[in-house]
Amino acid sequence: MNRDTKALAIVTNYGVEQDELLVPVKHLREDGVHVDIAAPTRDDIRTLVGDKEPGETVSPTHTLEEVDATGYDLLLIPGGTLNADTLRTHREAVDILLAFTTSGRPVAAICHGPWLLAEAGVAHGKELTSYPSLRTDLANAGATWADAALVTDDTGGWRLVTSRKPDDLDQFLRGIDAALKLGATP
Repeated sequence: MNRDTKALAIVTNYGVEQDELLVPVKHLREDGVHVDIAAPTRDDIRTLVGDKEPGETVSPTHTLEEVDATGYDLLLIPGGTLNADTLRTHREAVDILLAFTTSGRPVAAICHGPWLLAEAGVAHGKELTSYPSLRTDLANAGATWADAALVTDDTGGWRLVTSRKPDDLDQFLRGIDAALKLGATP
């Protein structure tokens, strides 16, 4: 990948699923992508494993409020039930997502991360996947839900890459790589 490629991960300061944040961030950085992590505050991000066991602690590079979304090529929305449920209540997170979708840049969301898509009103007309418990919420938001390890959808002029859970990370990473190689859709 081009060394000028930049990705942004948005999370809350507590409850993000450890591997859904750290595995993609590590993968992208090893491929030469500059990755920033934004959270509501500059306090450490306390990850969880399986929504309950303490995971690694990560320092955010920005707050959600500080982020200028125009400078990034990909938005990463990791899951974790607590993380995703709280993230969708932050207007800044919704605005960041909308900045990506309205400009045609790719969004990658895994597990409970697609809740933010429903909150922002951008799930409508998209085929996607998520953790199975979100199926009804996403269908009610107008999405078509599929039980698959990876679903990619270019409807509406922007690419959405989704996966169900940490077990799908290999497929999710391939979807992210493909989205960055293709760049924004017209």
